[in-house]
Amino acid sequence: MTEPTTSVSTVAEGIARISWTTDEPIDVIRHQVVAALVDHARVEALVDPDDEGAQRAATWSGLRREGVMRGVTVDGAPVDRIVYARLATDTPLNEPEGFRALLNSFLPRKRAIGQMLVRDGDGRVLLCNLTYKPDWDLPGGVVEVNESPREAVSREIEEELALQIPAGQLVLTDWLPPWSGWDDAVCLVFDGGVHDASLTDTIVREAREIRTAEFCTVDQVRERCADFTARRIEAALANVAGGGPAYTESGR
Repeated sequence: MTEPTTSVSTVAEGIARISWTTDEPIDVIRHQVVAALVDHARVEALVDPDDEGAQRAATWSGLRREGVMRGVTVDGAPVDRIVYARLATDTPLNEPEGFRALLNSFLPRKRAIGQMLVRDGDGRVLLCNLTYKPDWDLPGGVVEVNESPREAVSREIEEELALQIPAGQLVLTDWLPPWSGWDDAVCLVFDGGVHDASLTDTIVREAREIRTAEFCTVDQVRERCADFTARRIEAALANVAGGGPAYTESGR
């Protein structure tokens, strides 16, 4: 019977790479990580995405998940490998901040999108004709890391349309399933209030992203937007009027 083994090798200046066999106790791997950090600034492991046991071992040995390295050559064939690593400067795991950072590295993350429902006195909705896709959409954009969704949507509208509209109450939370190369996301639609139709005369477009922006009727929304976007807008309009759902999935 083959005894479990852990191997550590220097792959670049200050960088050690660790690997282990399936039955290696986690305590042993953790000890080898700590020992390697005495002489290296970084210890890393490349783990098979299909090997859940190895992923657990990497995590509970104190290695933080950093991402997926695609197309690594192993035995002459390109494969994907999850990169786990620990730095000599990382907060120790026995301190709360260090343990939280470890959990934060592998727990699921979900993309957030902030959009704003801006209307005119006739009940039309402000839509943007975007340069990077054929269909129209509500103004807004992706929430940056550690940014509030409410702050993000106002920032995006100021950057893309030169409009300063504070985000009001949350009108709708819409979950977007995985689609066409995108992971799933949560879209948060905030109330942008009712404005005079002349608001569009004050818009200064960010030309790399916005072709034009117009107030559109519900019929125009259905004509110009992707079906799931039109459903989201109609759900948001219903909710802001007091008769719609607060949560939808792909607008349903």
